Amino acid sequence: MAGVYDLAIVGGGINGCGIARDAAGRGCSVYLCEQKDLGAGTSSASTKLIHGGLRYLEYYEFRLVREALREREVLWRMAPHIIWPLRFVLPHLPGLRPAWLLRLGLFLYDHLGGREKLPGTRGLDLRSDPAGTPLKPGFARAFEYSDCWVDDARLVVLNAQDAARMGAAIRTRTRFLNAVREDGLWALTVEDTRSGRRSTIRARALVNAAGPWVSEVMRQGARSTVDARIRLVQGSHIVVPKLFDHDRCYIFQNADKRIVFAIPYERDFTLIGTTDNDYVGDPADVRASEAEIAYLCAAAGEYFAKPVTPADVVWTYSGVRPLYDDGASTAQAATRDYVLALDAPGDGQAALLNIFGGKITTYRRLAGAAIAKLTPLLPKLASGATGWSSGGTLPGGNFPVDGVPALVAELRARFPFLTQPHVERLVRAYGTRARMILDRAARLEDLGRDFGATLTEAEVRYLMTEEWAETAEDVLWRRTKLGLRLDAGQAQALDAFMAEERSRRERASDAAE
Repeated sequence: MAGVYDLAIVGGGINGCGIARDAAGRGCSVYLCEQKDLGAGTSSASTKLIHGGLRYLEYYEFRLVREALREREVLWRMAPHIIWPLRFVLPHLPGLRPAWLLRLGLFLYDHLGGREKLPGTRGLDLRSDPAGTPLKPGFARAFEYSDCWVDDARLVVLNAQDAARMGAAIRTRTRFLNAVREDGLWALTVEDTRSGRRSTIRARALVNAAGPWVSEVMRQGARSTVDARIRLVQGSHIVVPKLFDHDRCYIFQNADKRIVFAIPYERDFTLIGTTDNDYVGDPADVRASEAEIAYLCAAAGEYFAKPVTPADVVWTYSGVRPLYDDGASTAQAATRDYVLALDAPGDGQAALLNIFGGKITTYRRLAGAAIAKLTPLLPKLASGATGWSSGGTLPGGNFPVDGVPALVAELRARFPFLTQPHVERLVRAYGTRARMILDRAARLEDLGRDFGATLTEAEVRYLMTEEWAETAEDVLWRRTKLGLRLDAGQAQALDAFMAEERSRRERASDAAE
C-alpha cells in the first residue's frame, strides 16, 4: 500500500532511535517523529556511562547487570570515537558497605560476562597511588575496576544517522498529536512545531518510545488500555572546575546508600552525579534544584580534600527517567530494567508497543527485544538476523578501538593548520567523519567563521546538514559541549547564523520546487 510505513515511532531518544536503526536494518520502512531535538530529554541527561551498574547487584538485578556488562565492549567497538574505557576508583569508607562485600560485588562484575579487552579489578593503596592525592587524609584502601564513557547525546544522533542511511524518515520538531486505528493501520496526526502544519502518517505498527511522556502517548494519544504504570525519577548532575588531574573516575558511597560519581569531563571540568528523587510535574520543566546541588556538593565534599560548594558549579543538567513502576519503596530502588507492553487487540487491528524504563547501556538490547515482540505481527522484521546491529559500526566509528591516536595523527598531518586539541575534539565527536567537515580546506580560513573554542562555520553546516541541528542549543549542549566555553554573546551570534542559514536553505528549497 503506497504511503504506508511498516513502523512508526514516537520519540527521538536513544530507545526510539535504536529501534529505528534496528528495524531499518531489517528492511522495514520506518517513520520517527520527535517533538524537539534528538536526545533533547532524558537521553542527553545521563551520567554519560556505558556500565553494568555495580549497585544494581544489591537489588539482585543479575540479568540486567549481565546484559549491560556484555554490551560495554559491543558498543565500544561500534563507536570508538564517542565511547572509550575508564577506570573507576571506589574508596572504602569504614562504616558503610564492608570491604568483603565490595570485593564480592566486583568479582561478580568481572565474571558475569562480556569482558575481553577491559582490564579487571585491582586493589589500590590510596596512601601511595595518585588516586589518593585529591582525597581527604584517612582514605587508605580502594578498589579499581573498568567501565566505559559515552557521549550520550551523540550516541542518539549516530543511531538516527544510521537509521536514515538505511531509509528511515527522521522528523525532528514534529509533535505527535494522536493516533487512531483505521482499516488495520495506525493513522498518526503529527504537527510541525515550526510551521504549525499538520499531516497524517499511516503505519502497520506503532512504537511508543516517548520516554517521560510514554503514559500521555499511550492513554491520551493512542487510547491504549495497557495496564502499566510509570515512575518518574529525577536525576541531576553538576559540573565544576576539575578537581583532580588524572584520568580516572571516582565512585563514592554515601551514608544514605546512594552512590555518586565524579568523572573527568571535557578536559577542564569534573562531572558529579547523580540524584534519585521521585518527580511530579511536566518533564519538560525539570531543573536541578538547590537541594540537589547542595546534596551533590556535600557528597563530593565527604571525600575530596578541597570542599565543593554550590558557588563552584558552572553548569547543571537534569533529566526525568521513565522507569517502570515496580512498587519499590524508594526511587533509587526502582528497577532500571526495561519493560515492553504490547497492545495487540487482534482481529486485524494494528499493534502498539509501549516502552518503559531502560538504560542507555542496554538500548541496543531493548531495540532487539522490541523487534522480537513485533515480528509475529510484522513478518518483514524476521528478514534481519537476530543481533545484526552489533556487527557494524555507527557513523564515524569505522576504525579500531585503539585507533584514535592514529586518526588524530593522520588529520594533523593532512591539515597542519589545526591545533592538536582542535583535531582531538573533532575526532572524539565525529571519528572518521571529521574528514567531511575539513574536506579540502588548505588553511584555517577555509573553514569559515570561528564562533569560539574552535567551532567553525564548516562544522556548524555539517551539523545542520547531517545531524538535524537547528539551534545554538542543539550544537552547544548536545552535538558538542562547547556551551561550557562560549559566552552569551558568542552563543547568540551562533544562533543568529543558524537562523539565517535555515532561512537561506528554505528559500533555496522553495525555489527548487
